[in-house]
Amino acid sequence: MYSLKLRLITVLVFCSFFYLSCSKDNDDLLNIKPIVHFDTTTGVKDIDTTKEYDVVVYGGTVSGIMAAAEVIKSGKSVLLIKPSNTALGGMTANGLGATDILNNSILGGLTRDFYKSIKGYYSNSNSWFGGNSGGYARYTYDGDVMIWFEPKAAQYVLRDFIINNAIPILHNERLDLDKGVTKNDLNAITSIKMESGLKIKGKMFIDATYEGDLMAKAGVSYTIGRESNSQYNERTSGVQRMGNNDRNQLPDGIKHFGTEFPLNLPGNGTGDKKIQAYCYRMCLTNESRNRIQIEKPVDYNEDDYNILFEYLKTYEGSTFFDLVPMPNYKTDSNNSGPISTDYVGKNYKYPDANYAEREMIIADHKRYQIGLLWTLANHPKVPARIRDFYKEWGLPKDEFVDTGNWPNQLYIREGRRMISEYVMTERNCTGQIVAERPVAFGDYAMDSHIVQRYVDNNGNIKNEGQFMARTPKPYPIDYRSIVPKKAQCINLFVPVCLSASRTAYSSIRMEPVYMSLGQAAGAAAVLAIENGTTVQDLPYDILRSILLEKKMVL
Repeated sequence: MYSLKLRLITVLVFCSFFYLSCSKDNDDLLNIKPIVHFDTTTGVKDIDTTKEYDVVVYGGTVSGIMAAAEVIKSGKSVLLIKPSNTALGGMTANGLGATDILNNSILGGLTRDFYKSIKGYYSNSNSWFGGNSGGYARYTYDGDVMIWFEPKAAQYVLRDFIINNAIPILHNERLDLDKGVTKNDLNAITSIKMESGLKIKGKMFIDATYEGDLMAKAGVSYTIGRESNSQYNERTSGVQRMGNNDRNQLPDGIKHFGTEFPLNLPGNGTGDKKIQAYCYRMCLTNESRNRIQIEKPVDYNEDDYNILFEYLKTYEGSTFFDLVPMPNYKTDSNNSGPISTDYVGKNYKYPDANYAEREMIIADHKRYQIGLLWTLANHPKVPARIRDFYKEWGLPKDEFVDTGNWPNQLYIREGRRMISEYVMTERNCTGQIVAERPVAFGDYAMDSHIVQRYVDNNGNIKNEGQFMARTPKPYPIDYRSIVPKKAQCINLFVPVCLSASRTAYSSIRMEPVYMSLGQAAGAAAVLAIENGTTVQDLPYDILRSILLEKKMVL
């Protein structure tokens, strides 16, 4: 366990950031105070970087946080490394407030504790400046959890979670992508090196990033993009043409005479290396006293919206993305429709890119998406009815105050995917195959956003790759899918970029599932140390018993 000094440092650092609640009376709305991001750099001097940790967790996602907390609760030493300036908690703390889950019975262990704490947060009347918890049953299931929330609510709960568990965090230290992983002759990672030259030693390692950098640099096999249907006997892998009646398909008549888009496509089910589009999950508000007007980006490029302008010539509606209501007159705004917040086709290089290339891709997505908001509210080529609608929406003053009220985590819907001895597939999601060593459950639909645009035989620009295929019931996720092949690495867990076909991953890739897999990885890492085994040879019966003790759902 950690020294009293380290615990006090952790508490003092995080308590230096505050949350001043506001009155539920609308008249006091102007007096609301934002929660400042809770994950500022603590400084390497506050953490012993010379010792060998029992477990090193690389990645500040909720999966990483849950993994680190589990290790601490089990009495082992842990270091959580947050590789960049994105907020702790990943998408959970960055706008994804409408949690992607169909059945809350699959929430167990620390994951359920998180959503119980969200409900506790909103049970306090001071957390509401409009209405109260009794009038907001729409945001929660019956029971002890609440699964729809504002970004700052997730930040607040995670801040307390980190403080209460005294999780030591090394901030803004990125893995050296050239020579960042040292392994011994047994294929065990002994240390990882940061860009700064800092080396961190550990007995067990957990890659909890959305990108899978530690996994990849450790020599673990992985894939990117879409397999063919034939590879795993699936129906929704590879190219997926969309019908003209699909709500996310462009109508006929939008022509293109350049070379930006491919002409036609190979047959459905053909594999490729393309990935579904990314966007930011925006938190917006139409409450005028808490609203900041969207400004035109300084690097605005009108050409980004040429297809939009053509579409508007025949489009009779007024909405271009979701406005899913969250508490306190806010939204979780996600892509919706044929032209929306997804920056289609602009992310293909992201998973394997270096840091500079990724930063350029992230900046392009931000420019496009803020530019889209400004365009819809201001551009003369946009009909007045649409401009009037979007002028009512802006960024909340009390969210993301240290990043210009804009989320600082791009939604990485898919990156690398490990290839291990067990690959989760579409047949797992549909119940045709049942995982024999479950450590968590998934239940969301197999869900892909648009992957690309192309030109059909008639010269029309079309969207391709979007699908939504239901899962009949919750399905178990196998332990073997979060550990590499034994011949490649014997002390690494990968709970986010796990081993799954692209179709199965499109269902598994949900934040509460990442949380549960993170806790399972933390528990397994501790057991592997205590039993002196590789992660592959850890007896499943021992792991299962411990996970059930911790009230995880298996």
